[in-house]
Amino acid sequence: MPGEGRTTGNTPAVTAIKIGYARVSTDGQDLTAQRQALAALGVPPDRVYVDHGITGTHRQRPGLREALAACRTGDTLVVTKLDRLARSVPDARDIIDELNARGVRLDLDGSVHCRSRRPPRRPERAASHPGRSPT
Repeated sequence: MPGEGRTTGNTPAVTAIKIGYARVSTDGQDLTAQRQALAALGVPPDRVYVDHGITGTHRQRPGLREALAACRTGDTLVVTKLDRLARSVPDARDIIDELNARGVRLDLDGSVHCRSRRPPRRPERAASHPGRSPT
């Protein structure tokens, strides 16, 4: 498994772990389906952080805060759907940028996303924009 058995000098082996996050927005909703899906994706039950009765638009989510704090370099944050993690594109971008900066992967229902650096910008071609001078 990746991460198992890595040692540096006298440092003990470091193992990357999966950390799960689940959220429901009303007290009447049940987390069972998300917990089962996280377990199927390899997240141990004791590594699942939850927010119950908190909407995704509310940025103060204690379960998410704890899940993010538990993530270390090489770990993977696992969520069943992007809308469980964030309700807006700017919020999702902020969370993903934070994970990337810390070397944490994001697993969206089995699709793992990891960006070590931003892709290079393509140079603008003058031919594709008639009348514009290249910058």
